[in-house]
Amino acid sequence: MSAIVIVFHSGYGHTAQVAQAVAEGSGGTLLAIDAQGKLPEGGWEQLAAAKAIVFGSPTYMGSVSWQFKKFADETSKVWGGQGWKNKLAAGFTNSATMNGDKLSTLHYLITLSLQHSMLWVGTGLMPSNSKASTRDDINYVGSTSGLMTTTPSDATADEMVPGDIATAKAFGARVADALALLK
Repeated sequence: MSAIVIVFHSGYGHTAQVAQAVAEGSGGTLLAIDAQGKLPEGGWEQLAAAKAIVFGSPTYMGSVSWQFKKFADETSKVWGGQGWKNKLAAGFTNSATMNGDKLSTLHYLITLSLQHSMLWVGTGLMPSNSKASTRDDINYVGSTSGLMTTTPSDATADEMVPGDIATAKAFGARVADALALLK
């Protein structure tokens, strides 16, 4: 079992692309929440064995998708036994607009993690904020709380901005580095 598990829901494939990049950067394992809000068989065991859990959801109407929320509600059994206490936690989201109220989604993921007594890891990335910055730069969206990416609503998953994918890999590496510090 992987030390880092990336558990996510993706409605149109964009969030799955981000999850894949986080997995590449962290060496973690992907665990997709399906269209009915369910984990695949063995998913709960993967999460129990993980040392770090990275949560991912698209931002829909200012929060996580209903499928992710269903999964989160089902974690109450884990919460009751404090099964994820002191595991590392991190999170990411994607939406069609630059802001898109993505911070509300990250706050939801932070709250979920803290309710589970987990230790939250931010991006550790400086924002790309000079006049010369472009969408291909690392952390162009400028988030520190967690990873934010932006994909226009008419873009396919294969048309993700290279800078966002590079940022997701750097974020994954940040989670792996944080986990190594705890050992």
